[in-house]
Amino acid sequence: MTANATGPATAPDPTQPWTLSATEALAAFRTKELSPVDYLSSLIGRITSDDERINAVTEVVEEAVTSAREAETFYANATDDDLAEAAAARPLLGLPVIAKEKHALAGRGLTQGLLHERDTIADNDAAIIARIRAAGGFVHARATSPEFSCATITHSPMWGVTRNPWNLDLSPGGSSGGSGAALAAGFAPLATASDIAGSTRLPAAFTGTVGYKAPYGRIPGAQPLAADWYRGDGPMARTVADAALLARVMVGVDPRDHATIASPGFLDDFDPAEAADRLRGRRVALCVRLGDFPVGKDIEANTRAVASALESAGAHVEEIALPWTSERIFETAFTHFGNLLAPAMRKATRGHEHTLAEYTVRFMADAEAVAARRSFYDGLAMESQIQAELASAMDGFDVLVAPTSAVAGLEAGASYLDGITVGADGVGREGAAGREGGVGQAVGTGSAGVGGGADGVRLDHYWQAHMTMPFNICNRVPIVNVPSGMADCGIPTGVQVIAHPYDDTRAFDIAAAIEALRPWTGLAPQ
Repeated sequence: MTANATGPATAPDPTQPWTLSATEALAAFRTKELSPVDYLSSLIGRITSDDERINAVTEVVEEAVTSAREAETFYANATDDDLAEAAAARPLLGLPVIAKEKHALAGRGLTQGLLHERDTIADNDAAIIARIRAAGGFVHARATSPEFSCATITHSPMWGVTRNPWNLDLSPGGSSGGSGAALAAGFAPLATASDIAGSTRLPAAFTGTVGYKAPYGRIPGAQPLAADWYRGDGPMARTVADAALLARVMVGVDPRDHATIASPGFLDDFDPAEAADRLRGRRVALCVRLGDFPVGKDIEANTRAVASALESAGAHVEEIALPWTSERIFETAFTHFGNLLAPAMRKATRGHEHTLAEYTVRFMADAEAVAARRSFYDGLAMESQIQAELASAMDGFDVLVAPTSAVAGLEAGASYLDGITVGADGVGREGAAGREGGVGQAVGTGSAGVGGGADGVRLDHYWQAHMTMPFNICNRVPIVNVPSGMADCGIPTGVQVIAHPYDDTRAFDIAAAIEALRPWTGLAPQ
């Protein structure tokens, strides 16, 4: 199935307001070339015409029109001084944002994709939603996610199957898959996301968008799981500049989240227009496999093309190795999940197990099985070793660049209960074809990634196909996912730009340079 199920895909019409980035829309508001109401109407029209085939939106928020009208009135009457004041105090004024459904909106449903929570109503806005509103932005629609945000695909009995607008047979990833699909389809310029094992970066990679995983403590979350140092809320967008715009609004201390840190001057030195010019002399570490992850040939080629572009622009790029295995990363992360997240999920779903998606039941069981053989302290010891190995590998470099996923795509409706087998097109498919038919080898021996590609490899657990979890284990590092090219299966690929702990500006700088050197549309064909 192509991006357009009814005929050949075509490029979006650039004259349509919904194609504008957030930065472009703000500029047009300020010059009175575009009304916030007209911009919102264009986005809502896009949702109305196209979401039936993508299924990324859980609801449209009607009161967004009131916020757009208020912004329209301001811009129509604003003086230059008013505009300057608004740019500083309300940097999102008039911008619609699509919110991941798990981010609470006071007075609206808060299900996290769980059928038994369908009648739950949020009492308060999530911290990041409150900050968006305070900055002049507003939520105009809400986006799908898998149950409890516990999967890297986006479907559930609650919301159905969300599809990738680049290729409807494939998933936009997860858990922020609705946000990624909505951005790529032109439903919004900005979106909220969250990330506990790659839930921002994976959908950003699969949909050709930008996702920022903030260091732990930068952005407030909801208690009690805000205390989980793997997690973090954050922005998604179609450009690095737009992701930075929303990130600036989200960061900072919140008294409801004791882990939050002050972030004065956050990204003040970031200028996307000059990012490529600042590359000369930067030291970039390239790690294609992060140990033994079985990276597809198309993903490797796109990653190396990014590295080549950086080197041509004056950066010093050096390929490095890390002593990791996908099996060790999985074991470490699932020790953490089994001791922390799985108990929370059990408590939240007790008595409703019969309504849950199969992947939710499987996630809890897998995490609990690992935790049964490894204690909480064992997990800490394993994490500290991985953290030390990353610090050693990055010593002397400004950033590390690596693929976001070893597998180019996931099937839209799959649950991957019995592992994943990678086809010749780079798509990971359900089932144990490698075990039953002998077409591949199971990962875990250290050899699965050797020889250049994932074709024919079978992984015991589909989470081993993603290269994001190491950086939740090392969750003080900032990461920006930026598109790297197209996969053979017809959807985008991405690279992670990983900087040293709390050096967010450097991650954004290199990501913006990649974007400038390898321009990307950000919008899927219609």
